[in-house]
Amino acid sequence: MRCGPIEAALANGILAHSDETDDTHPPSQSHPGCAAIPAALAAGEKFGISGTHVLRSVALGYDIGTRVTATLGKLQYMFESHRSTHGIAGNFVAAAAAGCAASLTTQQMRWLLSYAAQQASGLASWQRDIDHIEKAFDFGGMAARNGVTAALLVQAGGTGVDDILSGTDSFFQGFVPKNNPRMVVEELGTRFEVMRTDIKKWTVGAPIQAPLDALDTLIKRERFDASQVKQVVVRVATDEAAIVNNREISDINLQHLIAVMLLDKTVSFKAAHDVARMKDPAVLGERKKVQLVPDAELEKLMPQRTAIVEVTLLDGRTVRERVGTVRGTAANPMTKDEVIGKARDLIAPVLGAPTFQRLSDTIFAIENVKNVNELRPLLQRAG
Repeated sequence: MRCGPIEAALANGILAHSDETDDTHPPSQSHPGCAAIPAALAAGEKFGISGTHVLRSVALGYDIGTRVTATLGKLQYMFESHRSTHGIAGNFVAAAAAGCAASLTTQQMRWLLSYAAQQASGLASWQRDIDHIEKAFDFGGMAARNGVTAALLVQAGGTGVDDILSGTDSFFQGFVPKNNPRMVVEELGTRFEVMRTDIKKWTVGAPIQAPLDALDTLIKRERFDASQVKQVVVRVATDEAAIVNNREISDINLQHLIAVMLLDKTVSFKAAHDVARMKDPAVLGERKKVQLVPDAELEKLMPQRTAIVEVTLLDGRTVRERVGTVRGTAANPMTKDEVIGKARDLIAPVLGAPTFQRLSDTIFAIENVKNVNELRPLLQRAG
């Protein structure tokens, strides 16, 4: 079934964040991809734009939305205001992406920013969502829906305030940033925020990325399997440990995922989201070996998510690995082949290997796509 652009943006935004596959932009404390791409695709299909135009739309979304919340401040802002930058950023990300796809004029873009500011919302209460369904709405679905709605209203003739970032009752007066508001234009046009975005190698909660990297390295270097392991001690930052300590959800439960990696020697998307395995006796047996230690010294290194993993083997040896720059971060990016490998793991089981290959080839040559609607047959399951 094909729905309208607003509904499509909402659905795809939720799906984009809900399964821990999307990206992270540390400087703004946001997840721009789950808002930018659903918005650009929805508006792009509406107006039949080219592949190059889609790229411009997505890049603009990253540049605008992330700069807005970089001014606000990160965890300290959230603690003091009870607002979350994740939801706020997405509104501006999606609005800019959809506005570019709709080919709005300079004046219309000014009005669009005002519409985005009026819709900006995000309470830190999402942290209490144990299923991460509302969280996916807060970060991706709500933002993508709001941005596309605003762009369509302005494109249809809607007008508004043309200086929402200054003047009486401006965005900055309402949200009271902790950083300098001039950051919204800092290196605009020369520094592209999409290049400062982290792509997850593992489809699990962000605090578990470094521990899995470390354990993966140890398994490959020391060549041991689960039967040879006596104990695994994982050290992460104090606040990070609280997020992933024996959580109800399989893909953000550190002890469970360490156990899965001991058994599988990797953590696939399917394994991370296999709720039934949380009760598997074999997994539970390995999970008993895992000790999570909140580390105050590692907390001081945040927002860099550093982890130390120590594995004690039955032969008496203890092997150790520290990971500070996680694979997939801007400072340690995945290769093209690694990105394609992750995408294949996600997509091929649903759409099939041949369709995945055609989709991958098309995306990496998207500048040759004349109309983004050409992607549709490659993005949906055959009827």
